[in-house]
Amino acid sequence: MIQPHQQRVIDEQVELNAKLAKLEDFIQANPLFGKLDEAEQGRLKKQQSVMAEYSKILGERIAAFN
Repeated sequence: MIQPHQQRVIDEQVELNAKLAKLEDFIQANPLFGKLDEAEQGRLKKQQSVMAEYSKILGERIAAFN
């Protein structure tokens, strides 16, 4: 049985992954991304990387629930 605090971690990862997917779609498929200056593109790519790492850590925490 999943405890309430564990469910919050699962919910957090689901929400994070949804935001990450939108960011990745923007970076890969939105022409507006290419019109941003290099510094802003770099910040968005850095944000993407950090969000992916954060999701990975949440996944490790979830895997350890059992």
